[in-house]
Amino acid sequence: METPQRPEPGPAPLTVPPPADRSLAGRTALVTGAASGIGQACAQALAAAGAHVYVVDKAADAAKELAERIGGTAWVVDLSVPEAVDSLPDDADLVVNNAGLQHVAPVHEFPPDRFALIHRVMVEAPFRILRRTLPGMYERGWGRVVNISSVHGLRASPYKSAYVSAKHALEGLSKVVALEAAPHGVTSNCVNPGYVRTPLVENQIAAQARTHGITEEEVVGKVMLERSAIKHLIEPEDVAGAVLWLCGPGTSHITGTSLSMDGGWTAN
Repeated sequence: METPQRPEPGPAPLTVPPPADRSLAGRTALVTGAASGIGQACAQALAAAGAHVYVVDKAADAAKELAERIGGTAWVVDLSVPEAVDSLPDDADLVVNNAGLQHVAPVHEFPPDRFALIHRVMVEAPFRILRRTLPGMYERGWGRVVNISSVHGLRASPYKSAYVSAKHALEGLSKVVALEAAPHGVTSNCVNPGYVRTPLVENQIAAQARTHGITEEEVVGKVMLERSAIKHLIEPEDVAGAVLWLCGPGTSHITGTSLSMDGGWTAN
């Protein structure tokens, strides 16, 4: 995979040190899309806080390497296959639904099979995972669901009909779980970042630079972050810090929310 030259970085990313009290010791977390990007940062942060992490990804080598490094367990699963999703463990105390993919095209040219694939991975798979894990959380009287949504779960952009509609659906699923799970000590929230420095986004930067004949710096500042007040990409560790906070102490009354990390995009 070609790695594009990175735009000028912003401030140093937030690092997530191991909490002194190991607040998640004894807990089990399931993180999808955990082999890279936001998922990897979340898996590392939750493991540092004491949780045993199920590293769920279809990239076998990367998932196994990360699991070995953080003391977790790798589950090599293609989330677009319902039967494979239903084979995942059901004993997680924390679920981070993070896996996603993108396709950009006008609605009238959007491939229906690609639209369906994006919804299977980003909506149906989270539903299936929660359908299996929530009963155990209810029985134990504690649980945390964090859905990695997006600013596109709150706003729309042209040419991203599958991604935007999937993220909006994930927002709705998260709120329904919040209402149903509240009596059982389980919270459900979304984290809504803008553009994060992940392999998916860096590939988009390179592609748009080629398409429009502009530099990658111009893609970031003038295209991707046009509506954002902060003009640099979010680091995966910053998103992981928000996830860790929602799973930690002092957040038992935070549920059914969408935590924007969009650099002021939705303030416009």
